[in-house]
Amino acid sequence: MAGEAPQLVVEHLDASKHDREGFDCGSEALNAYLQKQARKEMERRSAATYVLVDKANPKEIVGYYSLSSASVLLDSIPAEMAKQLGRHPSVPTTLMGRLAISTKYQGKGVGSDLLWDALKRSEQTSRDIGSVAVIVDAKDERAAGFYEKVGFRRFTDPPLRLYLMMSTIAEAPK
Repeated sequence: MAGEAPQLVVEHLDASKHDREGFDCGSEALNAYLQKQARKEMERRSAATYVLVDKANPKEIVGYYSLSSASVLLDSIPAEMAKQLGRHPSVPTTLMGRLAISTKYQGKGVGSDLLWDALKRSEQTSRDIGSVAVIVDAKDERAAGFYEKVGFRRFTDPPLRLYLMMSTIAEAPK
């Protein structure tokens, strides 16, 4: 029926099932990643990409994010984060490398919902494979502000790198 709210679900990217070429978030770099690089990274197992689709039109990608493991040197993280982590020279983290929403769905709260899916998925996985925080490298100040609204905190350097502790994610109501 026309006018029904979309039933959005998150799935692993499947090149044979999802229309990567039709995706446009307004950022050429983020479009190109999904269209040309995401599948290759999944094959190499260097990153996993998840897509948000509407059950009524599962080929159309509403948004996506990618996750990979990362390691951060202890002396490069904020003191507030370091004091919770002990004395290891580096700490395991989850890197959310990309997060993008189709221009058709921007401004409708979909980005926040997709971010929480990524955070909850990362926190759940951290119970099986150690990770103390989710790290993001915001593309600009506007993106950094988006992450700060949900509780991410900034590294001192680089200033557009932010983190959210897994313990904070685990306690979040969403």
